[in-house]
Amino acid sequence: MSPATNDEQRPTTASGYWYPEHEVPTSVDVLNQLRRYRTAESSMRARTRSSMGMGETDLLALRLLLQAHRTGELMRQRDLGTALGLASPSVTALVDRLVRSGHVRRDAHPDDRRATVVVPTTDTDDEVRATLGAMHQRMIDVVDGLDDDERRTVASFFERMVEAVEQVDVHEPPTEAPIRTA
Repeated sequence: MSPATNDEQRPTTASGYWYPEHEVPTSVDVLNQLRRYRTAESSMRARTRSSMGMGETDLLALRLLLQAHRTGELMRQRDLGTALGLASPSVTALVDRLVRSGHVRRDAHPDDRRATVVVPTTDTDDEVRATLGAMHQRMIDVVDGLDDDERRTVASFFERMVEAVEQVDVHEPPTEAPIRTA
């Protein structure tokens, strides 16, 4: 028997980046592409946080506040804390930080004298649009390039992936071996 050549020693499974054996990507290839997207998105978020000088939670809070503001929804500090899963002292520190940086302000609640609402400043909306606007437009262009069937397929795929990831698997705790005494 002759020694194996380098080609014969190579694995026959797809690497996730090329599809030499398949006309279409395999499930592993698709999951690898999803991982690449998540890595790229994570890098983009890090660049955004860095350019805006804030942390992940600050950026998430701004996103929620800008969304609420665009829809006319009033967001109290406790609403923001609930949405972010933060305890009262943590959300207070977060809002204080965003007020000091000029990204938000506290306004009197129009219907409840005792409450305040957290509102993003106009400068914050402009900054977010300047920082993320071109990237968001490129993403919209990609989706707009899909036909109706492709968009339905992609939307269904992501919906089912969310369900798969959010499902909590219940495992029985390992049983301990009985302790032997002599």
